[in-house]
Amino acid sequence: MNAPASVSRGAGKGWLAAHRWLILRRLSQLTVLALFVSGPWFGLWIAKGNLASSLTLGVLPLTDPYLFLQSLAAGFLPGASALLGAAIVVAFYAAFGGRLYCAWVCPVNPLTDAAAWLRRRLGLKSGRAPAAATRYWVLAGSLLAAALSGTLVWEWVNPVSIVQRSLIFGLSGSLAVVLALFAYDLLVASRGWCGHLCPMGAFYGLLGQASLVRVSAAARGRCDDCLDCFAVCPEPQVIRPALKRAGQDSPLILDRDCTACGRCIDVCDKDVFRFTHRFDQRSDS
Repeated sequence: MNAPASVSRGAGKGWLAAHRWLILRRLSQLTVLALFVSGPWFGLWIAKGNLASSLTLGVLPLTDPYLFLQSLAAGFLPGASALLGAAIVVAFYAAFGGRLYCAWVCPVNPLTDAAAWLRRRLGLKSGRAPAAATRYWVLAGSLLAAALSGTLVWEWVNPVSIVQRSLIFGLSGSLAVVLALFAYDLLVASRGWCGHLCPMGAFYGLLGQASLVRVSAAARGRCDDCLDCFAVCPEPQVIRPALKRAGQDSPLILDRDCTACGRCIDVCDKDVFRFTHRFDQRSDS
């Protein structure tokens, strides 16, 4: 469902309030990137490595648990620091929301958000996205490929790694991947990559499905069916159960695919949505 392209979403709140969580997400993504580029660019090594595996301030190891699983599937036993780094990341995202990674950390997110924004502005309706379950098949296939080949097959083509390397090191060859992703989401399938194909999104969604941080449609009684929240949400199917009592009484968005991006909170003039925790069942209706 999409709101009319002419609607100025969140206009009644003022521009800053209507973009608050979007601005905070961009600052988060830029901060993460700055931690990595400060070394190669300025000689200030805050975080060495990349999003797959890094060492921050020389003491804090962080390892992508999806990469860790691929390594195990390929027959490699990572060292103790990699195991500790994976455990830290798992604990964080299991507690606070797996797909926080997608909205607040992943360098591909601004690219796909830009494609979705331009698609709305141009009023493009064409294209057909793969089934949402496709990303889980890609996830399983990547682990199977690692097991059969004994190599980290997915990391050869992982857009997250490619985009981050291109941003840090300016690799021109990676530009083709960036443009292909943008064109796919813009011209072929709305939110096609993040919402339907990316195995990292699938993995982090599974990891954080019981997390504490949730978006709640606590004031759903105020909803005037403007559909602005559906228009901007990267996973619009997650909204309806909480907002319209479609199969659940709880006002919480409980679907594991919710990225906790906060855009529904931003654009809703009626202040229907808010961030809360999974035990908060308060609702005005």
